[in-house]
Amino acid sequence: MKKKYLIPAVVASVVVIGAGGYTAFNSYVGNNVQVESVLDSTSNASAATSVSADKLNGKWEIAGESKVYWSVTTSKETVNFVNEKVTGTWNVDINNPATMTGEGIVDMSALDSGNATRDEHVRDREDLLAVKDHPQATFVTKSFAGVPKEWKEGTAVPLTIEGTLKIKGQEKDVKFESEAMYKGEQLLLSGKTKVTFADFGMKSPHTIVLEAENDLGVQLELVLNKK
Repeated sequence: MKKKYLIPAVVASVVVIGAGGYTAFNSYVGNNVQVESVLDSTSNASAATSVSADKLNGKWEIAGESKVYWSVTTSKETVNFVNEKVTGTWNVDINNPATMTGEGIVDMSALDSGNATRDEHVRDREDLLAVKDHPQATFVTKSFAGVPKEWKEGTAVPLTIEGTLKIKGQEKDVKFESEAMYKGEQLLLSGKTKVTFADFGMKSPHTIVLEAENDLGVQLELVLNKK
């Protein structure tokens, strides 16, 4: 009588083990990082107060809450990596945007996808980031376009930032389509661009089980404090 219960028990065990294996596999190849914007989409523009040029103009410093996201689209889904070690400055003059400058430095050893094995693989491989020899990625602005003279508290304004992105010692001119906001005595900046692995001498990180596109998404989510 006991034998007739053996097969269902074995099947149940296989299902449990299989589910656990899938969960582990999904954690390894799947996305574990959600992109969080620094901009508050619930702001009420009609109730916002004007921000004077004196509050905006001057030197700003990238704060510790800032993040840079890197995104790779695989045959499964888009996988995000985040860097939380970001430093740099932004010099603002809304009356003369041609004089505005900015730069950012990202510590690539702090790259995090929520999977330590995958992160080590991406950071250490010579055909990927090779962080030991190239520990930083940098962005230096060349121009700011569409900077308005009229700003309102808590209201996002669109602008385009062009500059040079440097990864793994190689440079690429890029354009970040962005939005900026003044809120609570801080400047908030959210911007996106897209490059390729080949732009920086890297190979697309294909695996045996997954294919990855050659495109690499870069997203800035910056909080700046006035110095």
